[in-house]
Amino acid sequence: SWEEDPPPPPRENQGPGTESDPPGGAGLRCRGLDPAGLVYRGGFGWIVVFAATWCNGSIFGIQNSFGILYVMLQSDLGGGEKDPTLEFKTALVGALAMGMIFFCSPIVSIFTDRIGCRTTAASGAAIAFIGLLSSSFTKSLEVRYFTYGILFGCGSSFAFQPSLVILGHYFKHRLGLANGIVAGGSCLFSMSLPFFLKTIGSTIGLAHTFQVLSAFMFIQILLSLTFRPILPPSCDSHHNRQDKLASRNMKQQCGSQMRKYFNMRVFRRQTYRIWAFGIATAVLGYFVPYVHLIKYVEEEFKEKEKEWILLVCLGATSGLGRLVSGRIGDCIPGLKKIFLQVASFMLLGLMCMMIPQCHAFEGVIVVCLFLGLCDGFFITIMAPIAFELVGPMQASQAIGYLLGLMAIPMTAGPPIAGYLHDYFGNYYLAFYLAGVPPIIGGLVLSVVPLIHQRMLKKQQMDSGKDKMLVSETVMNVHLDLGEKPQ
Repeated sequence: SWEEDPPPPPRENQGPGTESDPPGGAGLRCRGLDPAGLVYRGGFGWIVVFAATWCNGSIFGIQNSFGILYVMLQSDLGGGEKDPTLEFKTALVGALAMGMIFFCSPIVSIFTDRIGCRTTAASGAAIAFIGLLSSSFTKSLEVRYFTYGILFGCGSSFAFQPSLVILGHYFKHRLGLANGIVAGGSCLFSMSLPFFLKTIGSTIGLAHTFQVLSAFMFIQILLSLTFRPILPPSCDSHHNRQDKLASRNMKQQCGSQMRKYFNMRVFRRQTYRIWAFGIATAVLGYFVPYVHLIKYVEEEFKEKEKEWILLVCLGATSGLGRLVSGRIGDCIPGLKKIFLQVASFMLLGLMCMMIPQCHAFEGVIVVCLFLGLCDGFFITIMAPIAFELVGPMQASQAIGYLLGLMAIPMTAGPPIAGYLHDYFGNYYLAFYLAGVPPIIGGLVLSVVPLIHQRMLKKQQMDSGKDKMLVSETVMNVHLDLGEKPQ
């Protein structure tokens, strides 16, 4: 059943095609009303939540467990005694995969808007499946840059982003809770996959491990078929008519098509620009612990049996943080949700700097517990903030461009840390520097709510001035006509 909030005003003459729309669908949007009030009340929405949970869990479970694959890749290449840059080269495999998830996001936004969440997600899962499966048939690090880094990374991006957007079609008032369930449930993968990879990796080898991981993506292909959009597509008929009238030459036609597919309107909002820049700055050091922490404890504490516990701790507290932050985000009004991200980035930076200060393996475990908590708060609250900043109809584009901006720093962080290890012979400086960008990014994000409040006050003042001018004009008209003003 559908619930419409607020109810639409009656219309005498409905245009063609509106009768088959869901209540408040394209008609509401064309009239400038917010169709996000539609809430689909039914069990199918929770099936979508399960599919999105599997998508997030399988993709980021594999990505966050790359520390295990990182050691296996080096062992598969002979340990790297003869190559002094092996740390840098091996880290680039995982960094490329994570970076491509974000780099492809603006393109994924276009596909999501034009061909739908279902087709985009299923196609992406198929590409990721091919990437993981083909990674098992080579031992070349350079080939795995393409199969794992490019194919698996790009496919993951096309599968992942629609899983964020589709939740906004089925939930409004409980969107934060739905995101929290998806993000928290996906952390079960992050908790179990490190132990799973450690066990099967030593038993069946790296090649067969990639084949087993590809099965997760095959299941995701089937689950992506549940991503049936509820909200109607964009009502661009008026803008298309204007574009056709204005397009008199090839240059104008190209410009019209670029505006159609690359919606840059989200960047007109100052608050969105600052928010996106702050997050892009913060994530430069975000992925460094996930890649290098396993290797660090092996070198520093000679721990080669229980190092997988660190990734389990990261996944466990990340799941807790996602569940808690989803519920907290629903209780915090407006853009004040950003302060959750500010706190998480500040604490994440401090915890990265604390890793070299730990003199025992147990100390690193405690640090990982806090790192996972920060990860949970940061990830879960991202989509609700995007909806607050730009609205539900532009949320797909806003998330896409944000993830695209995150791609370069996310990709650069782990290889830079590996290069610093190759140069200095330890990870101390790498972890100290990895903590600086999250702190800077948190400080940048803290100004977004303040700027938003200032903009609202300015709009209210302008609106008050306009009302005064209208009142003065009406009074002058009455005086000129010799009438007594009402």
